[in-house]
Amino acid sequence: MTSPGTSLLSAAAVETCLSSLKNCQGYIDTGVDITTGVALDLIQSGCDAAAVADMESVMLEYAALNRDLTQYVRAVEETMRKVRRDAPDEVPDLKELVYEAYADHQRTNTDESLKKSDKFLQFKEQLRDLKKQMGVSQDSADAAPEDDDSEEVSVTQSFANFKCPITQSEMVSPVRNKVCGHKYEKEAIEKMIQTRQEKNKHTRCPRVGCDVSHVRLSDLVPDKALKRAIDIHKRQSQAKP
Repeated sequence: MTSPGTSLLSAAAVETCLSSLKNCQGYIDTGVDITTGVALDLIQSGCDAAAVADMESVMLEYAALNRDLTQYVRAVEETMRKVRRDAPDEVPDLKELVYEAYADHQRTNTDESLKKSDKFLQFKEQLRDLKKQMGVSQDSADAAPEDDDSEEVSVTQSFANFKCPITQSEMVSPVRNKVCGHKYEKEAIEKMIQTRQEKNKHTRCPRVGCDVSHVRLSDLVPDKALKRAIDIHKRQSQAKP
């Protein structure tokens, strides 16, 4: 028989390791941000489709790492809940139990599912948005880059998209609502959500005509593509005599 103290110590050790494992998510997120930034740089500089495709491959690898980490953490948590619920007299082989649970999750994995993961879809959307803002053809990424004049016309035409629906001013740190796709100035929407929460009320999307009635902080993600388009517009405006 194993004493209760030994069982508790084993569980505590697993919890400590699990906490460290979850910290790895930050490294994956950093890699995702760097890869996204490089891909956007390539599009902005007019590189061919092959270079951008290389970054898409890297992003799929990060998506796979994120999936595997999430599934392993889930396997550990499920195993620990089961052990606590069943309260066995002897400490089971936790490593084997976790491996079995992890293998069960892994059986459903496919390469195609990675392309539908949140991180990869968000990455692709950022690339599409920057191409749209710059007037780059979506189905001909290896076409010759547009000259400065044509880029200026494209960005100028998109100027209305640079304004925050809350402040009515050009955005500095734009964020996108994952639910409806509308974009706002980060500080403005966060302040609006906080103010409404203090009154125990939900925040409607401030974009006229949108029917999303509950905007959450967790729905907001940085819009790097729009940020770059705004920066291009600013540089062009400042360069004018």
